[in-house]
Amino acid sequence: MPAVVRGGSYYHAKPRPKAPKTSTASRPRQQSRARVASGPAKIRAAQSIGLKPGAALAIASAIAAFSLIVAIVAGGRLPKVASAVGHGLGGELALAGFKISSVSVEGASPQAKADILKASGLKRGQPILDVDLGALRGRVEQVGWVKSAKVVRLLPDTLVISVSERSAAAVWQHNGRATVVDSAGQVIPEADPGRFPDLPLVVGEGANDAAGDILPLVRARPRLLARMEALVRVDGRRWDVRLKDGGLIQLPALNEDSALIQLDQLDQQQQILTLGFERIDLRDPEMVAVRPKAGAAPPPQAAVPQQAAGSHEPDKPA
Repeated sequence: MPAVVRGGSYYHAKPRPKAPKTSTASRPRQQSRARVASGPAKIRAAQSIGLKPGAALAIASAIAAFSLIVAIVAGGRLPKVASAVGHGLGGELALAGFKISSVSVEGASPQAKADILKASGLKRGQPILDVDLGALRGRVEQVGWVKSAKVVRLLPDTLVISVSERSAAAVWQHNGRATVVDSAGQVIPEADPGRFPDLPLVVGEGANDAAGDILPLVRARPRLLARMEALVRVDGRRWDVRLKDGGLIQLPALNEDSALIQLDQLDQQQQILTLGFERIDLRDPEMVAVRPKAGAAPPPQAAVPQQAAGSHEPDKPA
């Protein structure tokens, strides 16, 4: 570049200084400062589109957390940091309204609902994103009322627990203890037998498992059901129907339905259930044996099968 003449003196123009080179090592630090500086900017930007300060802070925290995870993933510390960031983010989002304010239980009876909510362990106000849905479903399915469960998170503040409930079918009495069971014989530990006085009573070992077959047959006969006190399992093979007046109806081990049809016919024709027999034996499909109560007057001949009229023998074919 040519010299410039000023006042007779010669000056040489100095070259323009060059920008100093930035070392590779200092670049991450500058980028980190840029990311930190961008946090408030993100919050201001979020506020400018109508987000509340809490929500804006939560979004900024989420972005910062994600950046931190990406930065250290290569260092092998991801699981611990991800857990810490997750809990921190859940707390931040709870401040922005992402916390439990409502738990809805669907498909459950009033008796079961209280037990399900207790087993869930959920508390109003806890961060909704911190709830482990799989663990929650497992706790709910441990309740005796529950056959299966599904859990859905409805943001920002609601959890829905949908269950398939076991229906109480009978009260099972065994070894001096009474429990409520469903139609498959599954015990419902939370159910109080005293709150189910209208359920049929089944008695004896294995009665809970076999009740699902006999109960529909008895329920289909309202006259018998109204007089029944209990179904007693005998030798794990068959049933005795114990009546409220002290009488006993002995059913066969097989073809119980056929025996009950025969009992229906006798009751419709001769009111056998109202005559007060001590025992009605239906175990032989070819004949019905009856035993009058001790000291009872002979039933009218028209009211019982002809073969048993006027007889006081212990067992007489009907």
